[in-house]
Amino acid sequence: MGRRPTVYDVAARAGVSTATVSFAFSQPGRVKQSTRELVLATAAAIGYVPSASARGLAKGTAGAIGLYSFDYQLDPGEADLRHFPLYVDVVQRGVQLECRRRGYALMLGAGHKDGDLPAVIDIAGRVDGLIAFAGSAPSEAIIQVSKRIPVVELGSGIAGDDVHTVAVDNRTGMTELTEHLLQVHGFRRFVYLGQSRLPEFSSRYDGFAAALTTAGLPVPEPAHSQPGEDAGTESVVRGYLDELPDVFVCSTDQEALVAIDTLVAAGIDVPGQVAVTGFDGILAGQFATPRLTTVRQPMEEIGRSAVRILAGLLDGTAQPDPAQLHAPFVLGTSCGC
Repeated sequence: MGRRPTVYDVAARAGVSTATVSFAFSQPGRVKQSTRELVLATAAAIGYVPSASARGLAKGTAGAIGLYSFDYQLDPGEADLRHFPLYVDVVQRGVQLECRRRGYALMLGAGHKDGDLPAVIDIAGRVDGLIAFAGSAPSEAIIQVSKRIPVVELGSGIAGDDVHTVAVDNRTGMTELTEHLLQVHGFRRFVYLGQSRLPEFSSRYDGFAAALTTAGLPVPEPAHSQPGEDAGTESVVRGYLDELPDVFVCSTDQEALVAIDTLVAAGIDVPGQVAVTGFDGILAGQFATPRLTTVRQPMEEIGRSAVRILAGLLDGTAQPDPAQLHAPFVLGTSCGC
């Protein structure tokens, strides 16, 4: 077995310093694009692969960020456009793009129920900072991790200086959507489909309630439903078939699409007999028939912002967490427009 190429071989072949080679792999933002392309091409030509352990020892860090998400288990027969990309997938893409831009490796982990404490701890033990979706791991696990490394929890309800977040103005977007249903369509009989366990979902329901209160209408309790639990959503919607509301206002696009399918399967015209709206702005809603009226979250920017927060905490240039990101109301045809 021949000698493995080293950083010195790449530097000599490319005509650059060893520091430039190192930066090209670990901190690409510090190297001109043309120089980085030369270094990478040279490395590929001679078969050089940087040593993660050596880089970690030299820098005293792992050079990696962790992303802890939800573990969605899909039946193979259900794997269609509706299930990809979801909100978490587009946020993950934003994380990946910003990690690539800043030279961080990305480690992924997932969980979906209580008892996943060891899994998130394991991921945290291998990275310099952690991004987690609220609800993907127990709060006590997130707090425990935050005592050792910087943590950004997306949709966070954890109060404290050790856990940061990227805030989205869920409330205003849902208020604007509900006001449209009230003022343009004159709807008066509402069903809110969702749950308010997590802060971001609570904000959506608060925006819905605020619009109805301003209009002098009673605010219905949420009809319990969760994204990813399609059978439960179908069951709730079927419970209204004998006495339809004017509109189902859903806390996510996933639930809205299930609601539309359930209604259409029962021979009910959407939006002719009942309107349906969502929240998130996932790709499937844009291609659905009818096209989904929704509130679009800035999903890629959420992911990028989370990495920027961690990068600032890790390199000592931390700034206050960014102001709330705007989530605009997006008009489709499922509301009757």
